[in-house]
Amino acid sequence: MKQLTSLLLVPALCLGADGPAEYRFSGTATGDDGIRLYEEHHTVNGECRNGHFVPRTHGVDYVALDESLGRLNHTFARKQIDYSQSTWRPTVDFSQPNFDERLMIRNVNDRQARLRWQTPTGEQETFVVPLDRDTVIDAGFVHFIRDHWASLEQGQSVAFSFLAPTRGETYGFVAEPTTSDAVDAPMVINMRPTGVLLRWAVDPIILGFDDQGRLTDYVGLGNIRRDQDRNYNVQLRYPGGDIPCPLLPQAN
Repeated sequence: MKQLTSLLLVPALCLGADGPAEYRFSGTATGDDGIRLYEEHHTVNGECRNGHFVPRTHGVDYVALDESLGRLNHTFARKQIDYSQSTWRPTVDFSQPNFDERLMIRNVNDRQARLRWQTPTGEQETFVVPLDRDTVIDAGFVHFIRDHWASLEQGQSVAFSFLAPTRGETYGFVAEPTTSDAVDAPMVINMRPTGVLLRWAVDPIILGFDDQGRLTDYVGLGNIRRDQDRNYNVQLRYPGGDIPCPLLPQAN
């Protein structure tokens, strides 16, 4: 069965009250067996505008910590994200050379996504997927959560549709506050599919956020392949840091 691909965005740090901003940081992914698999090295560029961070581009290098992913301490996969069209629906270019795989998602006028997928089996697949106003692509889920922070903080659920790029379709999801033994954070979110059949096939994703809206934890299906048919299930943890430019939307 083709899997949903879940890629991360992690918040950026503004380097002043207003103007250009860049944040560099790393996170570590651990597998179900507790073995450290890889590090993510992130560079996010954007700007602080009216005291709020607006991301523009985000690059991620994936560095092997386990020999199953390639040469130790070397980059085995890369991702580029462009938020200039939309923070919820970015353009994405993700490659895993170990599997000769490349996935490109282009947001076209915020109404369509055009996908090109070079599969691990050497095939080329293309999709054109219509987008709704509530559709979320890839790492855009972090911005979606932040934009609905007040509702989630009050215990409400928020529905959206999520793009499954390797299936060329969108599926109904809901984000809702929860508790989890795996994540200790001020805000813990359960992100789960709403369709009956998909709920049987796809486990929920658990997210942790601190009180400033920074993503601290991700537990669930990752975007790194274990083999041609499966991705790793991972727990990703990210360090904190000073954020002089707010990530959460300003209260009205």
